[in-house]
Amino acid sequence: MNIAKLLVLTCAALGAAHCAAQASDGAFTPLQVPAKTLPVPADVSPELQKIIAAPRRPGWDVLWKTGEEWRAAANAQASRAVQTLPAMRERLHVTVQPSTMNGVRVYVVTPDVIPPEHRDKLLIHVHGGCYVLSPGEAGTSEAIMMAGLGHFKVISVDYRMPPEAYFPGALDDAMTVYSAALKTSNPKNVAVFGTSAGGALVLEMMLRAKQQGLRLPGAIAPGTPMSDVTKTGDSFYTNEMVDNVLVSRDGFCDAATLVYANGHDLKDPLLSPIYGDMHGFPPAILTTGTRDLLLSNTVRVHRKLRQAGVDAELEVYEGQSHAQYQFDDRVPETREAFGEITAFFDKHLGH
Repeated sequence: MNIAKLLVLTCAALGAAHCAAQASDGAFTPLQVPAKTLPVPADVSPELQKIIAAPRRPGWDVLWKTGEEWRAAANAQASRAVQTLPAMRERLHVTVQPSTMNGVRVYVVTPDVIPPEHRDKLLIHVHGGCYVLSPGEAGTSEAIMMAGLGHFKVISVDYRMPPEAYFPGALDDAMTVYSAALKTSNPKNVAVFGTSAGGALVLEMMLRAKQQGLRLPGAIAPGTPMSDVTKTGDSFYTNEMVDNVLVSRDGFCDAATLVYANGHDLKDPLLSPIYGDMHGFPPAILTTGTRDLLLSNTVRVHRKLRQAGVDAELEVYEGQSHAQYQFDDRVPETREAFGEITAFFDKHLGH
């Protein structure tokens, strides 16, 4: 008996009201969900409530088609973002210095105080932004938070983006920095972290390092990774128009990734790392939120890591849309999230 006939018989036995889905020629009928009103959660901090209650990101449906158009938009966004960084650096007591490593632009982020147990540790940061946003200093905010809240030295990679470079330019630059870091640091003392496209790049770096026979770091923290840019995953549908950052699976981030991919197969594990072999990956901590469009991307990576025998933790924050755990260092949940990552690194680095 085929699956379609079995489902029909089961539905007949249970009654239509009890059937979540029916099958016709093996195809399931999509679930229709009525419109809902979502209240702001009452049990999160007032600071986070303001972020959750914010309107959808302006321009989420502006779909630029060229690297030049994206760079113009990125530069405009970056000019606003960098204005917030001096106050953040002062609050978190860190300094940021531009530099290069083997020709790749980086920012070295150093806290004023590094505890003895962190002085031999090094974190490598790859920023988010759908592979096209947050150029230059604008891409350092997460690195500043990690350095200031976790008290680690951080190297933030200012990887090339369209139109300067397309796939796999960002990965190439991140790997150049990682390889250079291994010349002066024991990989057991190195961690790699990033969010969104940065989270995907963390996973892509592990796949590339395995290909190249490089030693892997002691731990990784891929936050809400863009692990499947084919738009496969339940939360692309359940959280569409709920996530006030990415908003839609067909919004700006999808358009930006298509420009970066430049015609390349979107199922390539170096673009969609969920399709890669994660056996042998270092311990990983993943972070997301209940309203995150990429909640499923994150959950699927967590399950795949666990199935591969990797020590992996999943942190899911109430009410948060995409990457909101690192929007503002003054939000209690932000400090909690970076505290969890710090504790994870402390547990695994050096062992």
